Amino acid sequence: MREAPIPSASADLELIAQLRSRLQYAELRIRVLEEQLRLMRIEKYGAGGEKLSQTQMVLFELAPVVSEVTVQANSECTPVRRSTNRCCKHPGRQELPENLPRVERILPCTPDQRVCKSCGKETVVIGYEESSQLDVEPAKYFVLVTKREKRVCRSCEELGMVSAPLPRIIEKCLASDRIVIDTVISKYRNHTPLHRQSMILGRDLGLEISRATLDGWVLKVGELLIPMVAAMRRELISGSYIQADETPVDVQMHEGRGKNHQAYLWQYGRPGGSVVFDFRLGRGRDGPKRFLEQFEGILQTDGYTAYDQIGGTRMVHAACWAHARRQFFEAVQLNPRDPVATPIVARMDELFAVDAEARRRGIGLTGRHALRQERAKPLLDDIHSKIEEAQSVALPSSALSKACQYALRLWRKLTRFLEHPELELSNNLAENSMRPVALGRKNWIHIGSPQAGPKVAAILSVVESCRRLKLPVRDYFSAILPGLADLPIRCLPDLTPAAWVARHS
Repeated sequence: MREAPIPSASADLELIAQLRSRLQYAELRIRVLEEQLRLMRIEKYGAGGEKLSQTQMVLFELAPVVSEVTVQANSECTPVRRSTNRCCKHPGRQELPENLPRVERILPCTPDQRVCKSCGKETVVIGYEESSQLDVEPAKYFVLVTKREKRVCRSCEELGMVSAPLPRIIEKCLASDRIVIDTVISKYRNHTPLHRQSMILGRDLGLEISRATLDGWVLKVGELLIPMVAAMRRELISGSYIQADETPVDVQMHEGRGKNHQAYLWQYGRPGGSVVFDFRLGRGRDGPKRFLEQFEGILQTDGYTAYDQIGGTRMVHAACWAHARRQFFEAVQLNPRDPVATPIVARMDELFAVDAEARRRGIGLTGRHALRQERAKPLLDDIHSKIEEAQSVALPSSALSKACQYALRLWRKLTRFLEHPELELSNNLAENSMRPVALGRKNWIHIGSPQAGPKVAAILSVVESCRRLKLPVRDYFSAILPGLADLPIRCLPDLTPAAWVARHS
């Protein structure tokens, strides 16, 4: 009977090495999967803020360098949800706006108060105790009867009759211009869907106006605004700085009943200026390439590759520090005691604090540029070295490794703010312009058809531009929409929201 061969020592060592390798890989795989699971739970159940706590800073001996003021600076560029339980001194009674009309109401004393309780004689008025409250007059609907004067010459009857002009937003519409404008604002500023507006009219007035009728009004306004938004686009392209971002929006496709197509609204805007939304059925490069084909200024975006290789030959592409910071903050969320990611986030907070100090001091772009050269440049060197060190120790596919790859890949674009004084550190102003869209689509769910997409984008462009420019959108619509269809195209550049503000300021 033959004996089984005895394995050699070298074979045993090779097997042990293979098992160790497999065990090490399994442990790393488990750590990455656990990290992904924690990140999903944080996104669903975690706090929305992106600030480092004082505990984290003290833990890594960062308190002498990064103060609470420094960390708060980043809150201006990063949207956070603040707690309502903060203990702070009450600022006192809020003053009501001076521009609101005042309506006086005089309350007389009661008959008992008009007689002196001591001598029985009648008292006299010596003044008033005055208080002010905000009041409201409920919406009052009525039928507007318009009588247009008709004239004719008795001596020249062959010339015919003339009538007073009546510019309208929608010819032969059942509703007045104010009702049409109110419908548009209610949907795209107050996020009230049309079916709900139809129900309100039926409940409060007993007036049945279908959702389809309201939709027709809205789309007509969007159609009228498309040439206006084209003028706003030319206004943006001729400028020197654009921030861009995109957000998904569902579109109802009639060939696939019950199924929506995910389209995109691409947003282009200048900080403190106008915003233009561009509707596209996809997220490919064609959208920004067509919109920005003649742009020769600074384009600031996140790291999405569709923004690469677009624009004019002299266009400068810059990246967003808030997006880079968010990547590292996710690593901190996964491990609040992370000795690698936390100092990087803290140094980035110091970077935002430089711009916050410039805003606080009101020193303008020239002063901010000098402050950046003095304080931001050394910070960038430190941040870059820390990211390179972190990448050498980070697990592949981990949140920290992805954050390092993101920042190093975009480093040249992230540091362009040192060369261009007007360039902001973050692209969050563009993200903030997406908030009304995000709120709206939770209410009106989707766009009714691909053909309606450009009209909806035109309305959103004007509404958001008015919000940014602090221009009352109702007053603006009332001034430009009646008769807009008959205006020559050459007149539109003088009627854009930015031009309107410049002319009326």
